Amino acid sequence: MKQNKLFPMVFLWMFAGLLVTALTSLFVVSNPNILLNVFGSSVYFILILLEFGLVIFLSARIHKMSYLTAATSFLLYALVTGITCAGILVVYQIGSIILMFGLTAFLFLIFGIIGYVTNLDLSKIGTILFIGLVGIILVGLVNFFLGNTILDMIICIVGIVIFLGLVMYDVNKIKAYLMDGDAPNKMAIYGALELYLDFINIFLYLLRLFGKSND
Repeated sequence: MKQNKLFPMVFLWMFAGLLVTALTSLFVVSNPNILLNVFGSSVYFILILLEFGLVIFLSARIHKMSYLTAATSFLLYALVTGITCAGILVVYQIGSIILMFGLTAFLFLIFGIIGYVTNLDLSKIGTILFIGLVGIILVGLVNFFLGNTILDMIICIVGIVIFLGLVMYDVNKIKAYLMDGDAPNKMAIYGALELYLDFINIFLYLLRLFGKSND
């Protein structure tokens, strides 16, 4: 397939993942028993571990797995993320969620376009962003126990910057993959996963930073 046909596949898969996540969150939050069983027990932490496992599985095995396995794994990840993210529909006002989602989409579009049209080599930026990502994850784990609101704000700001950079980097990298013609259908799913992760994380950081909670 040509690049101009493959890139829409990436975003189609990404949209499918976001749709599965949104519908799953709505289903969970509309069923109080499921909501209580997920967030009132160790199930939530098991689901978080499952999310990490699915990402690692897809990243490590994408070249060896079948197209059906790749697609199923991606959609399963989107579904599990929908369950773990259902709590935001309880914590934050719906208007605030919609506003932050729209802002995320706008920023994603801008940085995605930059990543697509630039002729610069972004590989070095990717290494820096990955180191920064590991850094905020570690600091975030520490702050989970400290509960420092100022540090949490800094983490959110830095996280937004890192993931906007990753949008630019990932779009540029996906374009290179597609130009090389490397297992196009499966790489479209893998590219969708990377952009899905960027989008979700930007949205969650924006919501933590600017979202209005239900009092």
